[in-house]
Amino acid sequence: MFKIFVINPGSTSTKLALYNDTRCAFDTNIHHPGNELAPFPDIISQYDYRRQVIESVLRKENIPVQDIDAFVGRGGLLKPIPAGTYAVDQKMLDDLRQGVQGQHASNLGGLLAFELARINNRPAFIVDPVVVDELNEFARLAGHPDFCRRSIFHALNHKAVGRKAATLLARKYSELNLIIAHLGGGISIAAHEHGRVTDVNNALDGEGPYSPERAGTLPAGDLVRLCFSGKYTREQVLKMITGRGGFVAWLGTNNLVDVMQRIEEKNDIQAQVILNGMIYQVVKEIGAMCAVLKGQVDAIVLTGGIANNSYITDQITDRVSFIAPVLLIPGEEEMEALAFGAYRVLSGDEAAKNYANEAKVYDNKL
Repeated sequence: MFKIFVINPGSTSTKLALYNDTRCAFDTNIHHPGNELAPFPDIISQYDYRRQVIESVLRKENIPVQDIDAFVGRGGLLKPIPAGTYAVDQKMLDDLRQGVQGQHASNLGGLLAFELARINNRPAFIVDPVVVDELNEFARLAGHPDFCRRSIFHALNHKAVGRKAATLLARKYSELNLIIAHLGGGISIAAHEHGRVTDVNNALDGEGPYSPERAGTLPAGDLVRLCFSGKYTREQVLKMITGRGGFVAWLGTNNLVDVMQRIEEKNDIQAQVILNGMIYQVVKEIGAMCAVLKGQVDAIVLTGGIANNSYITDQITDRVSFIAPVLLIPGEEEMEALAFGAYRVLSGDEAAKNYANEAKVYDNKL
C-alpha cells in the first residue's frame, strides 16, 4: 500500500489529504486569515509560512513524514506542457519560483511537495497543471502575430472528469470525443479529442463566457479605449478581467447562492438577466467546441461547483442535448485527481514525465 500526501494551495487556504493507494484516509482544509497573509508581499514569500502550517498538521495528526511514500502538489503556472504526472525537478522549481507565466497560489504546490519529499528522499509530483497545452495548430492562432491563444484552464479537473465520463460510458478516455464544461469561479470549456484537449478557452484572463469572477471575452476595441482613457491603472484593468468581472462587476457578489436568492426571493430582474446571460455564453462555447470536433461528440460533461445548480444545468442541457448526451459530474475532485495521478506512477500504470524535457520541446516549437 502506498501512502500519498496531497498538497493543494489556494489563495486563502491550503487543502491537505493523505491517501492509502486510492482511498482517502485523512483530509483537511486549513484557512489562512487575512491578517496572517497580509505581511507577505507575494505568493512565493508565503512558502515558509505554508510549510510550517503543513508540518504542524502532520504532527497534530500523528502522520510521520518518513512513512509517506510520495508527495504530490497542485501544479502552477509553469511553461506549457502536455497532460500527465510530472516528477518535480530543478527546472520546475526554478520556473515555479520565477512565475514564468504568472504568480498563483498553485505555484507553491510543487515547491512544498518537493521540500517535504526531500527530507526522506521520497518522490514529489505534480499532476495536470493549469498550463496543460495540447492545442491543435489552428487553436493557437490569433488575428495578429503579436498575439497567440494560450491554454490555461482547469486541466486537473477536466482530465479527471474525462476519465470518469469514460467509465460511465464503458469506454476508454482515449477513444472518446467529449466537450467538458467546468463551471466555477472561472469557466473553461474544452474539446477533448481522443484524450487530448485540442481547444479550450483561456479561463484565467480573458476568453470565453463570463463567470462569477471573470469578465470572459470583452469587445477588443472598447477594452483598448478603456485602457487608454486614463481612468484606470493597468492593475485595475487586469482586476476587472479576473477577480472583479462577471457577477462581481454586475451584481457585487461572486456567490451563486446569493444570486439565486435575489432571483427567487426578491424577483431581482437584473440578477436573472445576468445569470441567463452567463448560461447563454456557456451554451455558445459548447456549440463552438462541437464544431471543433466536427459534430462527432460522444458526450457533453458539466462539472465544477456550479454544476450542482439544477436550474443552470437544466437550461444548458435544454439547449445542447441535441448535440450529444449530457452527463453531470458536479464538483471539483482535485485532491482525488492529484492522489490518483501519483498512484498511477507508483503502481507502474504510468511513467512520470520530465518537465525540463517537455518544456524544452514546447520552446523549440515556437
